Amino acid sequence: MSSSSDGTGATARVLRLLDLLQSRPVWSGTELAERLGVTTRSVRRDVDRLRDLGYPVNAAHGAGGGYQLGAGRRLPPLLLDDTEAVAVAVCLRLAAGGTVEGLGEAAVRTLAKLDQVLPGRLRAQVEAIHEATVTLDSGAVAVDATTLLLLARACRQTERVTFAYAGPRGSGERRVEPYRLVATGRRWYLFAFDLDRDDWRIFRLDRIAQARSNGWRFTPRPAPDAAEHVRRSITGGVYDHLARVRIEAPKASVDRHIPASVGTVTADGPDRCIFESGGNHLGFMAMHLGALPWELTVLEPPELREVMREQAARMLRAVAGSPGPSADPETT
Repeated sequence: MSSSSDGTGATARVLRLLDLLQSRPVWSGTELAERLGVTTRSVRRDVDRLRDLGYPVNAAHGAGGGYQLGAGRRLPPLLLDDTEAVAVAVCLRLAAGGTVEGLGEAAVRTLAKLDQVLPGRLRAQVEAIHEATVTLDSGAVAVDATTLLLLARACRQTERVTFAYAGPRGSGERRVEPYRLVATGRRWYLFAFDLDRDDWRIFRLDRIAQARSNGWRFTPRPAPDAAEHVRRSITGGVYDHLARVRIEAPKASVDRHIPASVGTVTADGPDRCIFESGGNHLGFMAMHLGALPWELTVLEPPELREVMREQAARMLRAVAGSPGPSADPETT
């Protein structure tokens, strides 16, 4: 047998050994040798190969001992059978859709890696399950899973992307260098360099259609912080009005109650902060500010202060003619 075929056989055996170790907690050396059709000495060599690859294989001698796949300092590659791969992909799609808080971005990155190596027959199973699954509305804006995956792969592989975009200022085809996907909890955004406009842009994924990559690679250019760029854009840059409010509470307290996608919170001393947020309707902005649980002062715009005065007057009139608490008959 040639050295090439010997190497192929050894590799296949090591992968089979890894599969066995993942299938149950403990194996004796004799059991593994019988399953693999080799000697216990060969099993020890294959275990050493797995350790060299980063798999933490523990060995214990005596009664009840044997080989066990342990937890290491880093996550080595996993071997998944068909059903396990489909299950992981389906769970990642649900997480990417926002049904698991805080996992959206990580789920997309992981799903992009898995989708890259997933056989076509398994990808079809994942698509079928995804299409047949309905989740209750969580307030998040749905995005096309295929578009999400294509953009995630393009970001990872630095490939140019072309798509049709229906923006608030008109529709048309866009050619971009994609850098990051940013999830805000309700929406997904693509942070990219727009080649036709020669500037950085953000795009809502629910407004993207017919996305495609032709395989053209690009050299990454120095980029601003994607999360900060998106946050500032969606909290003020695209709205008709920008509110600045002083809140009588520490920044840390306000940060816990107001999502970063809603507005910007800046410390103004140890016990208060400045909150900035954009909106297109002063009435709605006044309503949401009035619902905040802290004392606050509207700094700008002046029109917002007037709207809040009008709302406060309406609320006072609404309760002015209301009867007081009814008397307790036992005390009258």
